[in-house]
Amino acid sequence: MTSTVPTAVQHTDAQPPITMFGPDFPYAYDDFLAHPAGIGQIPATEHGTEVAVIGGGLSGVIAAYELMKMGLKPVVYEADRIGGRLRTVGFEGCDPSLTAEMGAMRFPPSSTALQHYIDLVGLETRPFPNPLSPATPSTVVDLKGESHYARTIDDLPQVYREVMDAWNACLEEGADFSGMNRAMRERDVPRIREIWAKLVEKLDDQTFYGFLCGSDAFKSFRHREIFGQVGFGTGGWDTDFPNSILEILRVVYTEADDHHRGIVGGSQQLPLRLWDREPEKTVHWPAGTSLASLHEGGQPRTAVTRLDRTAGNRITVTDATGDIRTYRAAVFTGQSWLLLSKIACDDQLFPIDHWTAMERTHYMESSKLFVPVDRPFWLDKDEVTGRDTMSMTLTDRMTRGTYLLDDGPDRPAVICLSYTWCDDSLKWLPLSPSERMEVMLKSLGEIYPGVDIRRHIIGNPVTVSWENEPWFMGAFKANLPGHYRYQRRLFTHFMQDRLPADRRGLFLAGDDISWTAGWAEGAVQTALNAVWGVMNHFGGATDATNPGPGDVFDDIAPVELPED
Repeated sequence: MTSTVPTAVQHTDAQPPITMFGPDFPYAYDDFLAHPAGIGQIPATEHGTEVAVIGGGLSGVIAAYELMKMGLKPVVYEADRIGGRLRTVGFEGCDPSLTAEMGAMRFPPSSTALQHYIDLVGLETRPFPNPLSPATPSTVVDLKGESHYARTIDDLPQVYREVMDAWNACLEEGADFSGMNRAMRERDVPRIREIWAKLVEKLDDQTFYGFLCGSDAFKSFRHREIFGQVGFGTGGWDTDFPNSILEILRVVYTEADDHHRGIVGGSQQLPLRLWDREPEKTVHWPAGTSLASLHEGGQPRTAVTRLDRTAGNRITVTDATGDIRTYRAAVFTGQSWLLLSKIACDDQLFPIDHWTAMERTHYMESSKLFVPVDRPFWLDKDEVTGRDTMSMTLTDRMTRGTYLLDDGPDRPAVICLSYTWCDDSLKWLPLSPSERMEVMLKSLGEIYPGVDIRRHIIGNPVTVSWENEPWFMGAFKANLPGHYRYQRRLFTHFMQDRLPADRRGLFLAGDDISWTAGWAEGAVQTALNAVWGVMNHFGGATDATNPGPGDVFDDIAPVELPED
């Protein structure tokens, strides 16, 4: 396990793997994509019809790619750069092989629909150096001024194992972890739905912290504090304590926070390669067609500034150049707050309940700071202790999480000096990259007083605060207690036969529309939902042997809580 505080059940090779199959909507997107019949077709009379795709992140590019394969003509609008929060940047004046992942940098194997596209474009992955993972030479946990060096959890003081045991007990007693784990491995849809329906009804109004406090296993404040600061999987989760416990259960059930892998060369390669890829099989378009070839100059159109619903139930898109185009269908994949602020929107685009759901969306802040260094000096051994000079570090100091990234002992390397969330991220918002670096080096200097990190730095730092990015305004959605109904409205929006006839044709996608915001798998799944919706909108259908998410929706629909 990669976790400092592991989840309850460790699987064996004899068990089926965990995938992001539910729990809210247990549909096999991976099987849907792998099926030889393909994911659907539209009538020949609709071939070549333009469809607007707003947002060139992973969800938008996948939606556009699959619509193109069906014979439609996606017109992609992107305000910044292809990739969205799959943003890989370099360091000015440094070896171009040195990169920093400003957004998504680690992906769980349970993201099997995502893996379909990673394999499709020929990208490689490798284990990501999370705390105490096999890919991490060593980990230092530094709390309240006291540091502990560890290669495995057994090297940490007993209190950490007590916290691990408390979390396992809390999950088992309060969320039937073993039962759900088994049902998800076996893809036992009735059992998944039975367990989850009870938990949604019971826990929708409960915070993560309240869930911990309600367990006898976490009576000790000290144990809750350590758990918040060190957490499980990728580090401390105290910044998630105010969020709905349902958000956390989705993560642990699907092992989304475990066994992570990174994409060799950077995650942004995935949408970029899909943009340029010429599918082997397409309808209507000639061989050699790609998303790039369907766009002037090989680039997406610019930012959308206005959306209107116009005569004939069309969607009219105005972009930053003043160009106005009208479409019979459009897919919106940006963060939903953009529809409330950056983009002037016609109220008629969505039913009022969907507008309310967007307004209630809660986003998490997140910041990162990276520096390039001359070599992975942290692997040098301390002459006195024999330990690594520096380690992957979890701390309650200002850095919170520090990751060490290298491609070998004789090559330059990268340090993620700090990875923070929520209030910890807001502390950095007014600071420049160099000012942030100084604070981070001071904090790390208190943990590693004999290590001169600065002398190894070979370039300027790069940083991001997603809450300050004008086309994002946060890293990703995280539902608060009571938000389940809002999330259900957004996720099910692709089922437009449930909507008034004059509110159809504009489809929502993106990870904040999914049940697993913050994970690329959610971006993929909602893109595929939107593709099904557009296909259905144009009178198309899936093959009978490979029903799509909308075809089986009524059988596996998310729990519907009463609103009275």
